[in-house]
Amino acid sequence: MRILGLSPFTHDTSAALLEDGTIRAVVEEGKLSRSKTTRGLPEAAIEFCLKQGAIQWKDLDHVAVASRPVRGWTRRSLAGAKISPFAPVASAYCQMAEIGRLAREMGHHRLLRLQDGAPLDRIVNVEHHLCHAASAFFLSPFERSLIVTMDEEGDGHSGMLAVGEGSRIRVLRTIAYPHSLAWLYSKVTEILGFKPHVDEHKTQWLSLEGEPLYRAVFHDMLGKSGAGTLRFDSSYLDHGVGGRFALSAKFWSRLRLPKNRAEWSDEQRRALAASVQQVCAEKVTDIVQTLRKQEGIDDVCLGGGLFQNVLLVAALEKNVGLNRVFVPPAPGNAGCALGAALYLQHQVQQTPRKAPGTDAYWGPAYSRHQIKDVLDNCKARFSFQIMKDRQADNAVELLLSGKIIGWFQGAAEFGPRALGNRSVLASPWAPYVRENLNDFIKHREWFRPFAVSVPEEDAARFFECSQLCESMNSLARVRQGVDGLPDGFVLPGGLVRLHTVKKQTNPALWDLLKRFGESAPAPMLLNTSFNLFGEPLVVSPLDAIRSYACSGIDALLMDNFLLTKAPFQPSGQARQRKEPASLSLSGF
Repeated sequence: MRILGLSPFTHDTSAALLEDGTIRAVVEEGKLSRSKTTRGLPEAAIEFCLKQGAIQWKDLDHVAVASRPVRGWTRRSLAGAKISPFAPVASAYCQMAEIGRLAREMGHHRLLRLQDGAPLDRIVNVEHHLCHAASAFFLSPFERSLIVTMDEEGDGHSGMLAVGEGSRIRVLRTIAYPHSLAWLYSKVTEILGFKPHVDEHKTQWLSLEGEPLYRAVFHDMLGKSGAGTLRFDSSYLDHGVGGRFALSAKFWSRLRLPKNRAEWSDEQRRALAASVQQVCAEKVTDIVQTLRKQEGIDDVCLGGGLFQNVLLVAALEKNVGLNRVFVPPAPGNAGCALGAALYLQHQVQQTPRKAPGTDAYWGPAYSRHQIKDVLDNCKARFSFQIMKDRQADNAVELLLSGKIIGWFQGAAEFGPRALGNRSVLASPWAPYVRENLNDFIKHREWFRPFAVSVPEEDAARFFECSQLCESMNSLARVRQGVDGLPDGFVLPGGLVRLHTVKKQTNPALWDLLKRFGESAPAPMLLNTSFNLFGEPLVVSPLDAIRSYACSGIDALLMDNFLLTKAPFQPSGQARQRKEPASLSLSGF
């Protein structure tokens, strides 16, 4: 059975192909179109999935769409009327905006039905949060678990609480719109001067630098929430521009911050970020712990855009326990495409689950001939090594000399993280490596941390970490007694943004880390996403060459092809072993 899953047509669109319960292809439209904002039918992503399965529209058994637009319109309209019942002008404006949104969504569905060969009688619409729940639970290793989904809004709901058992999902209750921690987090992101729905990760990392001085304000806003529930005090909400909700005058009066945001101090901005981060973590923990006690279930699956917040997930793991929490590789809207297909496969068709894979390399891959054709067309100068070992040694030598390299291998990863196939790598011990990456490649704020990649079997020597670090959906903590880790990469509280690498899922990066560790203090490399500022992760060889040429990256390795900006003559000394004298492992 072949099922094509499609994410909502409003933003972060994607497509997934499931064949007899096996994931054949998943990719975000934005990565293929080179845009962080995508709407409508994900045509390029659909084309990739059909090509990967060597099929056409007529060969599909079902198309699962992660959206119920009419239900969503009804719920949002009712919510808008309840928030401001005595403001008829604002309510009317909200209703008009919702009608316009419904018309656009229905137009996208009509375009889907006009596709040549589309199985019109087999197009199935699935509730948005059920798709989040399916993506979280059916990809997890758990046979039975709680499921918590939270985002800003999907089909008129802001979240769902459910139980997953075998191949079934049983809904306990939903969280009504607009009572959304994700919405609140996005509003604070906007208040801080960042771009909402794009820069929430900046608020997350800024929170580590501040004290939660405004925590009481957010707790008061959540004052109507009981144990295990989520509900805002409506006096903190108002209608804003474009028919959307906004924070009311009461919220601003409680904060007691200067009206002119330009007058806010850095300490106040950090405190605001720390406050919303801590309150969100506390509320999610309260909901999860209440449900665990009520249902008698230990394991938890998380889905929805809120759980892209790795600080929140790490805080929950601290309370629930390591390896008791699962987050899929793409917990946000892009993951709904896969969730819709999985829901139809298991919940509707009642097909037993298969053992979940442990990687997310479901995107486009390119043959050696395809890569060479692109290099030739770009008139690029490159060297080619027949043996992978020689190419890996060259990469190690470049890294040991302080060079920053683009690493392009295998199939593109699915989700927002660079998991080692489309990464920028550097030695964490190289001088000025953070400054070079921030100033000349990433062009980003000083407070945002980089990840460190480590072979899975070596990670436990240095860190306390869970399996979520394989997809970088949580954080690790430095083990007590470990000294000599690279300066500047340990966050407050001993946290580390860690990426664990398995030999069976990513042998190329695993081998590189092992070789690097033979000549460096430890088998660790700094890993950040391979992309230009403001763009999604690279996918194709042409994307990689463009990002390499237009940034401060020193070298690019694609398959067995090596490009360098300065002359490079391998010395053959890369694998001379050094004693890791600078790294102490006392206490083991």
